[in-house]
Amino acid sequence: MRSLLSALIPVLTVVHFGALFGLCLYGAHRIWLIRCLYRPKGPAAPQPAPPADLPVVTVQLPLYNERFVAQRLLDAAARLDWPRDRFQIQVLDDSDDDTRQLVDERAARWRGEGIDIAVVRRTGRAGYKAGALAHGLATARGEFIAVFDADFIPAPGFLHATVPWFADPGVGMVQTRWGFCNADHSWFTGIQALLLGPHFSIEHRVRYQQGLFFNFNGTAGVWRRSAIASAGGWQSDTVTEDLDLSYRAQLAGWRFVYREECRVPSELPVTMAALRSQQQRWAKGSVQTARKILPRLLRARLPLAVKIEAVAHLMANIYWLLGMVVMLTLYPAVTWRVGIGLHQMLRIDLPIFLATSGAIMGYFLLYALRSGSGKLRHLLVLPALTIGLAPSISLSVLQGLCRSGGTFERTPKFGLQGRERMPGLAFLYRQKSIPYIVMNLALFLYCLLPLLFAWQRETWFAVPLFLLFPFGFALVIAKDLAEALPSRRAL
Repeated sequence: MRSLLSALIPVLTVVHFGALFGLCLYGAHRIWLIRCLYRPKGPAAPQPAPPADLPVVTVQLPLYNERFVAQRLLDAAARLDWPRDRFQIQVLDDSDDDTRQLVDERAARWRGEGIDIAVVRRTGRAGYKAGALAHGLATARGEFIAVFDADFIPAPGFLHATVPWFADPGVGMVQTRWGFCNADHSWFTGIQALLLGPHFSIEHRVRYQQGLFFNFNGTAGVWRRSAIASAGGWQSDTVTEDLDLSYRAQLAGWRFVYREECRVPSELPVTMAALRSQQQRWAKGSVQTARKILPRLLRARLPLAVKIEAVAHLMANIYWLLGMVVMLTLYPAVTWRVGIGLHQMLRIDLPIFLATSGAIMGYFLLYALRSGSGKLRHLLVLPALTIGLAPSISLSVLQGLCRSGGTFERTPKFGLQGRERMPGLAFLYRQKSIPYIVMNLALFLYCLLPLLFAWQRETWFAVPLFLLFPFGFALVIAKDLAEALPSRRAL
């Protein structure tokens, strides 16, 4: 057994540095995005004039058990400014709780005020969200299809800000920026706003400016109906049907438009379990989409830059897995090379780690500075939170590499804005957390080994670096426990 371990340790050390190199590529990509942000290819396109003859628009609202936000969503959709004879709302309600009654009551109210609003229900949840969107499309009247998830609150002028961009017949989709109506609810939502904001204000913006592929985010966007049809329609063999359709549509020749100035407020997850399930779905689905789309995309007659960026985009969640590999192999890598001296060893490891983490943290720092200094206070906690989430998300990445499709787990939303308290029935939407607490506790204990190793050898400058890993797991464990105990008392 000891000889086997002795043989494995050098292999694990090589794996450790291979994963570090992969993270370096991720950091380099973040730097490239920042460089492109400040060197756009050309001036921004002006807002096109509104069409003389306004087209028919269908607004689709996919719902599943959203008692806290369903009525707010229907109200916002009904208040969209568009000629009523060219406007249709479809509430695609797959709910099996009291959301059904809430939806029926609010839809009847707006129907009485002259809004063409239909509640569309199915006998099952086949295909989950993709299935609901495809089912609604069969009876939709609109030439253009706007989609909003349950927690979004579009402003009345949303359609006037987006539909004019379809004057170009080659445009298949217009995506707008997500805003966050509860970013100030807690430190937890503040960090999420910092984590998600750059996806729009940097990634989408750069990809659009550079003529590269980017994606519809499943909500707060408008599709040309013919673009959906020509790309093969909504499909459910991945759990990110929006990302999948986006790439199929762009491979079919459609161009996408991103509008940074059009902001649609949404709600960030307020519990660790909700954030975890959301990130797991996104990670699993993006890898599934990569497996499905990349072979076709790499064979297509497209510019090399488009192909390279598509690989970087669709495979981005692999870096969660690489981060886990770095953490798990840190102790073997440190102990195997102890003969050369810990100080000398860290002259290699530390600069690589700092360069990689510095590039990534610089990326978020730039966003925080551009979007407001209030987010700076969350920057120091961001690495710890991502470390604590990495194990669960990495498992989803592995699932995405091995399996297609899967259960679409909704992210519970509670209708919160600002610092509002959680509603009294929030515990009804609780999600599993005990298995993740156990897993993170085991990893917390394991991550103490390199910390103790450095402490025993009085390598003090390595201690803060090694301390980051157990701190990240402790943070997530504490958050999970704080949410799990009140839920059990309520039950």
